[in-house]
Order: sequence, then C-alpha cells, then structure tokens
Amino acid sequence: MSAALKEKTVSITPRDAAPVPPLAAKVAFLRRPEAYAFAVKEIVARETHMSWVFLAGERVIKLKKPVRFPYLDFSTLARREAACRAELTLNRRLAPGVYDAVVPLVQGSGGLAIGGQGEIVDWLVSMRRLDESRTLEHALLTRQLSASQVEHLVATLIAFYNRAERLPVCPAAHLRDWRRSLAFNRAVLLDARLGLPAGLIRAIDRVQSRFLERNAALILDRVRGRHIVNGHGDLRPEHIFLTDPIRIIDCLEFNARLRAVDPFDEIAFLCLECERLGGGFAADAIRRGIAKGLRDGLSHALFLFYRCHRATLRARLAIAHLLEDHPRTPEKWPALARTYLQFAARDAASLRRLIRRRGDR
Repeated sequence: MSAALKEKTVSITPRDAAPVPPLAAKVAFLRRPEAYAFAVKEIVARETHMSWVFLAGERVIKLKKPVRFPYLDFSTLARREAACRAELTLNRRLAPGVYDAVVPLVQGSGGLAIGGQGEIVDWLVSMRRLDESRTLEHALLTRQLSASQVEHLVATLIAFYNRAERLPVCPAAHLRDWRRSLAFNRAVLLDARLGLPAGLIRAIDRVQSRFLERNAALILDRVRGRHIVNGHGDLRPEHIFLTDPIRIIDCLEFNARLRAVDPFDEIAFLCLECERLGGGFAADAIRRGIAKGLRDGLSHALFLFYRCHRATLRARLAIAHLLEDHPRTPEKWPALARTYLQFAARDAASLRRLIRRRGDR
C-alpha cells in the first residue's frame, strides 16, 4: 500500500450521516483516477460474482458486493469488513508482500473518499498488482510452462500443506457433507431449464454415489488421519503467479467450511484446471510431485473420485449462472459446463472400471 493511502485511513462517523451511497455510486467513484491518492492514468474495473476489482496502476483495490448466497454473506457493512480482514490475513500465507491493508471507503462533506474523515460506508482491500502474464494459466495457454516452474510450484504447495492448520472434523458430518454435495450437483445439473445431457449426468452421478457408499472408509481414513487442513479453497491456475517466490492469490476467505479440505482434493482441482487449459503434462507432474512430497498414502481411486467430483462441481457452478436474474455473459456457461461434464465422465469411467475389478457390481 502506498504511503499516501496509509496516511488517509483514520475515519470517524458523524452523528448526522448522509444516506449511504448505493453500490453503483461506489463503483462509479472507484472507477475515477482522481479517487486515488497516488498517480494513476487509467482504471480497469472488473466485476466478479461477489466483488468489484479496480486495477489502478501498480495497485489493486477490491470492493465486496453487498450480496448474500448460501455459501457467503456480505450483506452488512460489518460482514464485509470481517471478510476483507480475513482476506488480508489468509492470503498472506501464500502471497507474501501482495496484500497490504484493509482501508475504509468514507463519505465526508466532499463526497466519497478512500480513507480520511467521514462515515465509513464500506471497506476495501488494497494489494499490489501482479503481472498477469506470469500466471500459470498464461503459461499453459501459451505453452511456455517449464519443468523447473512446475517443480517450484510443487515445492511451494508441499511446504504450504505441511505447515497448514490441521482441522478437527467429525467423520460422520464429513461424510454427510459429501452426500449433500453430490445431491446438490445432481439437482442443479438435472434442472430441465438448463438443457444439459441428463443421461450423462445421471451416469456420472451413479458412479460417484456408488463409489462414496462403497468406499466411504477411504474418505473417513483421511479425516481420522488428520489430513483435512485449512487450505486455499480456490486453487486455480489464474491465481498462481510463477514469480520468485511463487505467489498464490484469491484464497477463499468467506467460508471456512469450504476451505477445510484434503490437500489432494485441492490438487485434484488444480490438475483438472491444468488439463482443461491443455496442460496434461503439468497436471501429471503436479500430482506425482505432491504425492511424493506429502507421502500420506492417498489412493489412486480416491484421487480419481476427488477429480471427478470437482469436474461435476465446476459444471454445476458454471451452469448455475443461468439461474440468476441477470446472468453475466450467459452464452459462456453452457459450453463450459459441458466441457467439465466431459472431464467428469472420463473419470467416472475410470472409477467404474476400478469398482468392477474389485467385484462391486
């Protein structure tokens, strides 16, 4: 965070506060270069499902939307502040030197301002802007990923998981959560309004459900062996910067339950995304490297199940955009959901063969 921003973060709340500005007014203000205490020529604004992100020169400013979903609640000022502070703390684990501060957006006599005197009307996360051409996603798409970069990433992730907080998890509750996840995926993907291939979805779901019921011990062994950690939660190639040191941003800060994962579940997700971007060699190297580094005996069958479930989950998250009142880029989601379903079908076929070899009909 620049010195100019740091000097402007002392705020007060006046007795006769003006009406709190709506989200649109906050976004319009943060789009303006003159809103910032440091010199910036142009602001690039990006909207996500839950935030607005403003690329301002060498800085990034994030504003959380006042939204509430089943998995997050940003509906109040206090909740958004708490989420901003959690984002700062949690992301410093894997992105050293990137996340600088949480600063108030205030409304004073002269209107909105970042910091300063006035009523606090929202909270912002201030972070250093990283070069997007250094992401793992860019390296995969441009076929420029090197073996040494993969090794560096694997070493970073092994170190992270080895020092990550081990979480106490109730085995029965963990198994119930898995059943609920499969049921929720099934319900959304089979919604007739969405036009996805019902036969394929049912076939994938049958394999996943059968595997879960007949191999529950594999998952419960991970819980009892204290392999569930406070992870990243959204380990995608676009969040991984192949810098020195490697930095991984955008940890899932808003829901601790969704961060409570088996490291190999997160790695299965990362491998899936690498494959989707054409990096099958990277996915294989990451999987083998993590397995060798963690040495905790994960079975190949359970890894397949994790990856199959992640592909189904991503299909559900993609297509669920169309159930919103005003979905952004509605043309994007059906094709993406079908792509993920094809990956899920591939892994489901492998799981089916494993089940049959073991005599589970």
